[in-house]
Amino acid sequence: MNLNPLDLDGRSYLVTGAASGIGRATAFLLAGLGARVLCSDIDEGGLNETKGRLEGSGHERSVFDLRNAEGIDRWMDDISSSFGRLHGLVHAGGVPCVSPVRTLCLDKVRETLLVNTESAFAMARAFAGPRIYAGSQGSIVFVSSIMGRVGSPASVGYSLSKGAIDAMTRSLALEYARKGIRVNAVAPGFVRTPMFEKTRETWTKEQEERVEGLHPLGLGRPEDIANAIAFLLSDASRWITGTILVVDGGYTAQ
Repeated sequence: MNLNPLDLDGRSYLVTGAASGIGRATAFLLAGLGARVLCSDIDEGGLNETKGRLEGSGHERSVFDLRNAEGIDRWMDDISSSFGRLHGLVHAGGVPCVSPVRTLCLDKVRETLLVNTESAFAMARAFAGPRIYAGSQGSIVFVSSIMGRVGSPASVGYSLSKGAIDAMTRSLALEYARKGIRVNAVAPGFVRTPMFEKTRETWTKEQEERVEGLHPLGLGRPEDIANAIAFLLSDASRWITGTILVVDGGYTAQ
């Protein structure tokens, strides 16, 4: 019996969005739990900083633009050739989309879906192949959002992308169960990340106080979400698949 089911020693994971925020916190934690981590992001400077601070050895980084969804199959094949096969992946990369419907253009909606959702599907599809998947202890974790579960003004584009992630998680979980691959998602509330700070800049002081007040436990930290992600990757959650784990400081309890 494993007395530490969170131990990830000997396993390898791809983490997108690893240059900052939730992706960076996840990469740090997975490395600390013994995993080898391949960090990916479009931000090369932030990516280099993350990789340089990872505990342990054998980690790598890969600069990749998730808007190139058509190139994901080739990219992940290259990852497998250089880094080795993967036990799982974390899709923490994404873009915000804050705009009232009247000013929201279709190009922005398409870009949001491309980065937040289509790239997630493309990575999950590629991961299940024999050249990529290590063949055991498989786990995919998508970073969704409470905006995929609740409504909010000016969040239609973002909610659309995250609601699709939730639905995809459930269907993929059923299809991939026979391969021994679990598929889950984490739905954070408002977390103090660089993406959050960009959104916060568009708010008034009253709006900021109202959003913070919606979280009985206060706003979250990237580490709060990384903890949930590590749980879903590990053997501690070996009987959990198709679940959207809400980590929101009480936001949706109201």
